[in-house]
Amino acid sequence: MKLYYSPNLNPRVAVATAKYLGSPVEYVRASPRAPQNTQAFRAINPNALVPVLVEGERRIWEADAIACRLSALAGSDFWRTGDEAPEMILWLSWSAHHLNRAGGDLYFFRLILPTFSDEVVAASLIDDLMGSFREHAKVLDDHLADREWLVGDHISYADFRVATSLPFAHGAGLPVDEFANVKRWHERLWAIEAWRDPFGGLAM
Repeated sequence: MKLYYSPNLNPRVAVATAKYLGSPVEYVRASPRAPQNTQAFRAINPNALVPVLVEGERRIWEADAIACRLSALAGSDFWRTGDEAPEMILWLSWSAHHLNRAGGDLYFFRLILPTFSDEVVAASLIDDLMGSFREHAKVLDDHLADREWLVGDHISYADFRVATSLPFAHGAGLPVDEFANVKRWHERLWAIEAWRDPFGGLAM
């Protein structure tokens, strides 16, 4: 199996998952949006994006689908099934539409955009995104008030997915320290090497 990645938000989650599960994948650094690569990469993923898991003739793109497949191959409940599956899916959907939408935009505007553009982002847009991040971080903080992990009594993929933008909190200006339970939870995640340093030993 090959896992195509780049050092960005969603590929980071896929690589961290593979490292956490000890998945037997070959990691392949890719730049599908480089003009000279885009057309050829569409044969792997028609969206010309990473991450992509290639397993024989099978192509799986999107970090969540990759995590589902790798967890199944590992015989792990990192991807929850049974009674806890709906709760895990709840957090995946919530993070995509709320917390990580705001966190991901702040990551892009403050860390990625300046690397290729002199565009100045309107302060009002940044203020709106910060307000949205704080609103949703409060929801997460309340949920974590009396628990260590998002689903059940041990870690699941929901924890990795909801925390997608948090490793970039300092550079993106995410106010994680304002939310004690979120901060405590993410410190627990940070103690996991696969999450803290997913790209360790890989081509960057």
